[in-house]
Amino acid sequence: MVAFSASSAIGFAPAAQAQSALDAAHDLARMLDAPVDDLSGDSLLSALEDAAAAGQPMALWQLGLMYESGMGVEQNPGKAFQFFAQLASDNANAPPQSLDADIVAQSFLKVGEYYRRGVPDAGVAADEAEAHKLIYHAAVYFGDADAQYQLFLSEQENGYLINQSIRWLVLAARKGHPAAQARLGDILFSGAGVDPQPVEGLMWLGLGYRRALGTSDETWIRELNEGAMAQASSDQIAAAQRAAETLGPQFDGY
Repeated sequence: MVAFSASSAIGFAPAAQAQSALDAAHDLARMLDAPVDDLSGDSLLSALEDAAAAGQPMALWQLGLMYESGMGVEQNPGKAFQFFAQLASDNANAPPQSLDADIVAQSFLKVGEYYRRGVPDAGVAADEAEAHKLIYHAAVYFGDADAQYQLFLSEQENGYLINQSIRWLVLAARKGHPAAQARLGDILFSGAGVDPQPVEGLMWLGLGYRRALGTSDETWIRELNEGAMAQASSDQIAAAQRAAETLGPQFDGY
């Protein structure tokens, strides 16, 4: 089990009585049928807090998101950190294929990101080693694609060779992570630190661009893709398009 100092630094609310926990779970289920933007009323917030006190993972996740963004509540990074940290700590050994595994993994990633910059409101100092440990757990135990991509970026910032870090991109790209697909494609096409594989590189760039349409990553991925296409031969482009049509559906799971 991965433990971290958040659980000792923050006093979490005690678990609710069994009956109130069940009621809170029912309230939460009804509440989550509505759009997330509607979670602003006092009664809805109270239901979420009751469910979170009972240890309901989805309630902890939703409260973390609300306090992180200021959606329906006053923005409070310290409280957001607290809810994400509790979710991660309470469920560190949850089966990777369980219903809540995705939000548990994402909570590890979020808590790791908070440790990278520190959370003064929660009395948490920046700690890169702790951040790495948490993100690593999300990447390896839960197989989270976002965490795997972040590990690649972190290793590159810390001077790792491309051929040492590219494994994280491969893992994330095969899960359909668009930014990982684009970075992997750019590296393979250009041969930056690895043997060049232009056709496979073009394939990954194309898949990443297609999946990034309409997201915040669209612009930079399009630029990488168009730059590679401008340098590639017509035969390479045609081969990459055939590969994308044949293999692409395998990598759409993100």
